[in-house]
Amino acid sequence: MKKWYDDPRIALDKVYWKPKSETWFWAAFAAWTLALAENLVFPSAQKVKQGPYRVLLGFFIAVLLAQYLYGLAKPEFRKKLYHKAQFIFAGGAALTVWDLLTTKSGLLPIPYFPGFAEISWVMYDDYMLLLRSTLYSMRLFFVGMITGTALGLATGTFIGWWRQWDYWLSPVIRVSGIVPAVAWLPVALLVFPTSFVTGVFLIFISSWFPVSSMMAAGIIATPRAYYEVAKTMGAGDKFLLYRIAIPNAMPSMFTGIMTATAFSFTTLIVSEMVGAKAGLGFYINWAKGWGIYSKVYGAIIIIAVEFALILALIGLLRDSVLRWQKGVLK
Repeated sequence: MKKWYDDPRIALDKVYWKPKSETWFWAAFAAWTLALAENLVFPSAQKVKQGPYRVLLGFFIAVLLAQYLYGLAKPEFRKKLYHKAQFIFAGGAALTVWDLLTTKSGLLPIPYFPGFAEISWVMYDDYMLLLRSTLYSMRLFFVGMITGTALGLATGTFIGWWRQWDYWLSPVIRVSGIVPAVAWLPVALLVFPTSFVTGVFLIFISSWFPVSSMMAAGIIATPRAYYEVAKTMGAGDKFLLYRIAIPNAMPSMFTGIMTATAFSFTTLIVSEMVGAKAGLGFYINWAKGWGIYSKVYGAIIIIAVEFALILALIGLLRDSVLRWQKGVLK
């Protein structure tokens, strides 16, 4: 019998890991079902409200099943789902073991190692404060990140295209790039009037350096042959910059933006832990002071999800802008 993956329209390329293995999907489904069953069956050694955790597990199991049914009609989607199956399986198995070691047995010491059931309850119970902290952090992040990225793109273009700018700005970038942005925190707190402006400045520093460096490197790496061909057809300097140099630098530019995102998230949390009155960094510092580590872990989970979503959005934007590269680069 002909299998779905024998369809010549579906390219089983090197991007996916075992995209034909339906067994791993059902193993992943079983792992999450086992995590829910274990939580329902085994008695708890700790007094924890486990309703939100069970709802979360049930919701994830339903989503997995819905994805499988959707994939029956969409072979390309099914290939991606099977690609992620082993990682999903590991996640379900890890939750089961974690629950057994914490909520069900109490082997790991409280409050330093709370179970995911307790973390889920704390996130549900404290959702308004977490929401306000998240919105504050995202406002601070995007203001600093957008400012640093915009000026980084301009600086990188100046350095890569004009020798005079390269002469004056390259030493500044090399020196500022060596110093971690958080090292400027004591100076920034002294100079700027509010903690918000301080955070914006530190995130700006974190994003400006990698974006400007990668943008300049991309322009400098443009093959000279591209310019020569364009000049023979009558192209001027403006055409060479905007239609050849900058488009050629875009892959490097997106690499710099993704690197800047990682640096900026680290700087965001550190800056909010010192002097700030809101934000996820402030929330983590406050919860740690009271010894409520379940809230600390809850905020860390939110940070991880935000970071993953922002990187995914940048990846979608990159794929759209650089769609001409599809099939050219691995």
